Amino acid sequence: MDRKQFVQSLALISIGGIAMKLKELKKWVSPLKNTSKMPVLFLGHGSPMNAIEENEFVASFRKLGQSIQRPNAILCISAHWETRGTYVTAMENPRTIHDFGGFPKELFEIQYKAPGSPELARETQAVITTAEVELDHHWGLDHGAWSVIKHLYPQADIPVIQMSLDRGKSPQYHYELAKELSVLRQKGVLIIGSGNIVHNLRMIAWDKMKVDNYGFDWAIEANERMKSYLTDGNHQALIDYNTQGKPFQLSIPTPEHYLPLLYTIALKEEKESLHVFNDKLLAGSIAMTSVQLG
Repeated sequence: MDRKQFVQSLALISIGGIAMKLKELKKWVSPLKNTSKMPVLFLGHGSPMNAIEENEFVASFRKLGQSIQRPNAILCISAHWETRGTYVTAMENPRTIHDFGGFPKELFEIQYKAPGSPELARETQAVITTAEVELDHHWGLDHGAWSVIKHLYPQADIPVIQMSLDRGKSPQYHYELAKELSVLRQKGVLIIGSGNIVHNLRMIAWDKMKVDNYGFDWAIEANERMKSYLTDGNHQALIDYNTQGKPFQLSIPTPEHYLPLLYTIALKEEKESLHVFNDKLLAGSIAMTSVQLG
């Protein structure tokens, strides 16, 4: 083989490799058909007991599930899955994780048997270009996901995957990463952030659990300011929550329950509607405040 033939052979191999990669990529990013744009949710999930109790919060979740367009699949970012790096669940049948203790047996008996979606997991992996996303085959659905989704879709007949929170990254990083998920909204994917914008279990007033809308002064202030930033579209103030003073510091002692909010608001498009619901405080230091975009 002369030099010219050798170069031509290399070119053909290279082109074939690129074609194979493009074919593989197309296979990964095309399984979900285009739809009208799905809304995006942030759900204040509160206690795991909301999975089995009847109250105004779960009633709102049920109503929401009946009022929005039925999704092809759900991508949930839960406060209860923190990792080093970013992962998406990619199993066919995710297990129901009971990641809590000290609750009634009835709660541990719940199995939310929604299917997974390896196709959506690969698609999510493909659309994110600023970070390496790994496929996970071990996690499942933690209570931040199933305890709220079971009220939206009690038949467990919509595929659900979870994406983890990289505990080593900044709020700005999470916000920017979330923006890359926007294309999924056009493919019938309902993106849900699940956490609580005010979440301080160490300061919870157990003796006030049954007092309606009871919040400490700092929790009330933080909740009101967060809602103001949301309605004003001041996302940078929400990203820079740790510079917002003592009420925010007390409301967000650790970031994992707050970060799912950033995944929701990062997907807000210009002039898109924003609706706040379940806007109540519990036991002084927990906000059930929830948000719907679109």
